[in-house]
Amino acid sequence: MTRVRGGGKERERSRVGTDVTHTAPSPPQWLERFRAEGPRVPVPPMFRPVDGARAAAVLILFGEGPDGPDVLLTERAATLNKHAGQPAFPGGRIDPEDDGPVAAALREAWEEAGVEPSGVDVLCTLPELYLRHSEHRVTPVAGWWREPSEIAPGHPGEVAMVARVPIGELVDPANRLMVRHPSGLRLGPAFRVRDMLVWGFTAALLTTVLDAGGWNRPWDQDRVEDLPPER
Repeated sequence: MTRVRGGGKERERSRVGTDVTHTAPSPPQWLERFRAEGPRVPVPPMFRPVDGARAAAVLILFGEGPDGPDVLLTERAATLNKHAGQPAFPGGRIDPEDDGPVAAALREAWEEAGVEPSGVDVLCTLPELYLRHSEHRVTPVAGWWREPSEIAPGHPGEVAMVARVPIGELVDPANRLMVRHPSGLRLGPAFRVRDMLVWGFTAALLTTVLDAGGWNRPWDQDRVEDLPPER
């Protein structure tokens, strides 16, 4: 697995349009089921979009690394005011100059992790999700990393680490658990992989992705841990 911590330089913002993306005529065989099922995955009630929320997009980027099929995650800097230290998909708000969610997701992946948009084949978009904590309507954009580029944290003070996490590790029952918020009112899925605890919105979306691709395996959902108060 490729994992790169801080020290990267902030990258110049660029307008990413459809001219630098490619529609994959056929993804690798292991992605075929996901590409078919992704656009119609169910949206849980807690993530159903509401009017007035700000539009955003994230990139679910699949690749093939030395440890097999993987997905790209970032880890947010511990100094941020919101979601500090949390793993996440590359992404952010859709800006006026973006040509929709696909362009925004690719631009953010370039700025945050160094992913060259020209090396990504867009597979599909998933249904829009509402992220209540930040009041955003998030469109997940799925892509195949046809030509992987060198990755490194791009935004000083925002991204602490970028990592290619093997799908095999994500579905390993030993790496799965449920987490309970300090309020005691919320339970959600989580992944403990490569020194990261992936939880919250990212873990919920990852679970949906693994289900859609047919990769998920049974795991012990009675294994529950409390989140630290600062999370």
